[in-house]
Amino acid sequence: MVLHPREIRWPGGGALYMLIVLTLWMGVTTLAAILLEPSIERYLFILKVMFMTLVIAMVVRTREEIVGLVWVIVASMSFYGIKGGIFTVLSGGGDRVWGPPDSVIEGNNELAVALVMIVPLLFYLSRHLDIGLPSYFVAKSRRQLVRLTLIVAMVLCSIAVLGSQSRGALLAVTAMLMSMWWRSDRKVPVLAAMLLVIPIVLSMLPESWYSRMETIGAYEEDASAMGRINAWTMAYNIAKDRITGAGFATAAPGIYAQYAPNPDFVIVAHSIYFQVLGEHGFVGLAIYLTMWLMTYLMAGRVARQASAAVGLEWAAALAGMVRVSLLGFAVGGAFLSLAYWDMPFYLLVVVVVLHAHVKSVVSRFPVGRLAANVG
Repeated sequence: MVLHPREIRWPGGGALYMLIVLTLWMGVTTLAAILLEPSIERYLFILKVMFMTLVIAMVVRTREEIVGLVWVIVASMSFYGIKGGIFTVLSGGGDRVWGPPDSVIEGNNELAVALVMIVPLLFYLSRHLDIGLPSYFVAKSRRQLVRLTLIVAMVLCSIAVLGSQSRGALLAVTAMLMSMWWRSDRKVPVLAAMLLVIPIVLSMLPESWYSRMETIGAYEEDASAMGRINAWTMAYNIAKDRITGAGFATAAPGIYAQYAPNPDFVIVAHSIYFQVLGEHGFVGLAIYLTMWLMTYLMAGRVARQASAAVGLEWAAALAGMVRVSLLGFAVGGAFLSLAYWDMPFYLLVVVVVLHAHVKSVVSRFPVGRLAANVG
């Protein structure tokens, strides 16, 4: 960035500005936190995530750079999905799939949601191999090999999601499949394939998987579910009492003793929504939700604008698949404390830089008359 300052560009976009507003508001809530020292420590860590998110947004500009960013995200996460899928097949699904140790996605639930978000991006890359690959893959046979690898990765990541035995991920997968079906231009064949494949896959899962999924409806008998309800109630009570929330360190005995129905059941929020609510109040939750809603709606505008221009089909398809990934995060994140996990913020960056790129290209060429090699 120092050596090439002219290649740095602020892409703009309301979602990116809301990210800055959220970061500033978190600074306010940290200073007003009940437990100041651990809140400051956590805030400084999150500042690094937010700062690098803004840096990426300023240096990613071209079509190849945008798709290259997607390749990096997909390769980083699908590694664990491929490994977990193979493990699930070899173990017969009897053991759970876990994420990399000492990471945000170490837990089976967290990894499952991450893989749910990756599958739509894998699907996108398999359909647009003309962008982002080195010249070595120009040969048709080599591209076919890459496409086959991506399809296998999709299958293994999906198997790993089931192998995680995550109930929240099951809901996220359902939302993702419905969204991908709705966006497909071949709804009847896709629906027929889903009705054929899904029962076969479900029939191969072990009894332990069904036993765990059945607890979704019997949450009163599930200690984990009751603990989450206790944490969610506490977050709501904090937000009602404190406009700035409790700060980042809410999972503490003293705070539970003051605000939770059951002060002895101390766990983290297990929901991106109640996590933000308890830590930053109703104001913080409103900013957080607005940021993601603006990202989702911006992706929709990019898809509509790009689909009207010849040569920008890749951008329209990418925006659509990012929307599917964000939907998976919105559903799966409702049961996990992943509010500040960096991957969704990278998808936010993909949307805003994609919007800036499409807007720039369309402004220079009449809609519908864009040369394919320009997009």
